Amino acid sequence: MKKKTTRATRPQSWHSHAWQAQSLLLAYPDEQFEQRLALAARVAATLPDPVARPLLRFTTHAEQTAPADLATTYVATFDHRKRCCLYLTYYAHGDTRKRGLALLRLKQTYAAAGWRLGDDELPDHLAVVLEFAATDPEAGHRLLTEHRAGLELLRLALNDDSSPWAHVLDSVSSTLPALAGDDREAVLRLAAQGPPEEQVGLDPYASPVFLPDPVVGGPR
Repeated sequence: MKKKTTRATRPQSWHSHAWQAQSLLLAYPDEQFEQRLALAARVAATLPDPVARPLLRFTTHAEQTAPADLATTYVATFDHRKRCCLYLTYYAHGDTRKRGLALLRLKQTYAAAGWRLGDDELPDHLAVVLEFAATDPEAGHRLLTEHRAGLELLRLALNDDSSPWAHVLDSVSSTLPALAGDDREAVLRLAAQGPPEEQVGLDPYASPVFLPDPVVGGPR
């Protein structure tokens, strides 16, 4: 009998396991990726079907793909295509100074929960946000919901490209509330206009240290 799930407005006990598995699969496929892949597959088997099924599609694909080929595809997908950017604040703020403040607020949210980033990690990378959500489901759920429009745009872009990582984004989407009216409008607006461009003079207190290149790959 297949497990069923509804898109709850608050996280359930299995959400943290789903977000941890998704986080593992969205990081760069380095030399430890095989171990992460095996762990994610074991976790996926315990999850509700709409969340597990796309994860298992990805793990099956990854198991059948040479590690070097998977890494090359990851770079081609996420490092060189802004429409497939894994940095969530990019969708709402582009490369404007407002993005610096958004990144700072993310760091403050993590710090308030007692969670510290490594020096090589950026706070809005989807793998990082999902990892945080796995450790603090309530706060993490709020962050993912706040970035729902960007997540949906990324999911659609990956599906349009027939990317294997589209399955992981399908799984992430299955853990979140269905898109409401405002969210749908935001997705359509982002798709039509793209992220905002730099607006000189806004938010002078945003530090440039929080303005990473939006097309660089994820945590390595």
